[in-house]
Order: sequence, then C-alpha cells, then structure tokens
Amino acid sequence: MNKITMKMNADELILQALREDITSEDITTNSVMPHYQAGEVDLICKQDGVIAGLEVFKRVFELLDEQTEVIFRRKDGDTVCKGEKIGLVRGDIRVLLSGERTALNYLQRMSGIATYTREIADMLKGTKTKLLDTRKTTPNMRIFEKYAVKVGGGSNHRYNLSDGILLKDNHIGAAGGVKEAVKMAKEYAPFVRKIEIEVENLDMLKEALEAGADIIMLDNMSIEDMKTAVELCRGKAETECSGNVTRKNAAALVDIGVDYISSGALTHSSPILDLSLKNLHAI
Repeated sequence: MNKITMKMNADELILQALREDITSEDITTNSVMPHYQAGEVDLICKQDGVIAGLEVFKRVFELLDEQTEVIFRRKDGDTVCKGEKIGLVRGDIRVLLSGERTALNYLQRMSGIATYTREIADMLKGTKTKLLDTRKTTPNMRIFEKYAVKVGGGSNHRYNLSDGILLKDNHIGAAGGVKEAVKMAKEYAPFVRKIEIEVENLDMLKEALEAGADIIMLDNMSIEDMKTAVELCRGKAETECSGNVTRKNAAALVDIGVDYISSGALTHSSPILDLSLKNLHAI
C-alpha cells in the first residue's frame, strides 16, 4: 500500500480508529508517563504466518506523531515465524503506548487474512483458477482486508457496488427472471461492463447463456453439476464457483476447471495472526 493510497484512502479510516480508542486522552498512559521520554519497543510474532499491513501499522504511529520511527525486518507477503522480531518502533513512549492496540489490531487482522488466503491460493497453484474475495468485509475495513487478500496471493472481486454488475438471486427475483435480469442489465450498463449472474442449477445456467451473460457464478452447486456447467460455458462465458468455500473444502474444487473461485471466508472467517509489542524501554 503506497503513500498516495494511504493518504487518499486510508488515513481518515485510521484516524477514526484512533478516535474510537482515544476520545479525549489515554488516561492510563498519561498517569504513568506525564512527560516526553524517548523509547523503543519490539514487534514480535507469536505464531507462524504471512505478514500484511506493515505500512498501516506504521501509519498509526505517524498520525499520532510524525517523528515516530518504525523499522521493519520483513515486508508484506513474507512468511514469519513464532518468536521472530520483525520490527522496532522508536519514539515518544506516550505515542508507543497509545497507538499500540490500534496498530496491532490492523496488523493482526490483515496478516490473518493474508495467511488464510495463502493457504487456499497454494492449493490452486498450477491451475488456471484464480482465487477471489467478496464484499463480505468488515465495515470500514474493506480497503485493508482486500489489500491483505492480494498480499496473500488472492485477487480482488469487485470493490463495491459501483465497480461491477453481479446479478444475484434477489436481483433476478426483482427483474422477473434470469433472461429479464440480463436483458435489463445490458440495456442499462455501459458496453464496457461485463455482466455476471448467479445461478443455482443447470436450467438457470442455460437461460443465462442464452441471454448473453459474460460470467456465470455457480452458487452452491454440486461438484458434478459444476463440471457440467463448465463444459456448457466453454467458449461462451467465464465461470466462477461460489458458496461456502473454505480451506477445508477448497481442494475438492481444484479439478472442476472454473476460471474463478470466490470465498467470503477469506475476509469474514480468517483468524488473526498473533503479534505483540514487547520489551518497551526508555532510550
């Protein structure tokens, strides 16, 4: 995540997180550290995983005090090991204490997503299938969570509702059917936009193909039906497999031959990667 992206898109969200944690003052820190004192603290891994969000972690402290120095021994996307010291934060001890929880919350969450994503992405190596995330993200955390998916080796589906057309079951119901939904989308959308539609069975799939959909999302279909669907779509539309995809069942989907596998679990079910700031001392 570069500095321009950080300033344009992330800074305000990070400030909101800091304001949530510090409404008027950090009363605990101010009681034990009433005046400036330079210090430093180690960033330590407490379990193996993939690190993601280092610049966001750093930015938390910079927004509290631009003089804070953060030194990393690893970069986003690197594998890290339990017990490893991967960084150092140096500056006003009051800033180190007040920013600690918010900075770690971002880094642990993003690293957890990257770690979980890497596990599934590795299952797809050597195939044409790409791993995608979804919009099942934590409110106000989407920019961070989708970035973490990319760090972990996945790809991003549409960023938000303005980013692409995806006709799901309720859109189909509102339009009156599969053909009607695709037709209306084609009439409304700019010609440069692809139209994706979700189908739950082979009959819906055939309707979607006849209507000219560009991408067919195979939602919660059986393995055998998905294999049939891929054959029916060959040369006509791209295919995406979706519906309760986790690291427990992703391996079973590898041989289906879909173009994409999307998984909400990447962002809504990945456990955090345990990290800690330890050994704070004055310098």
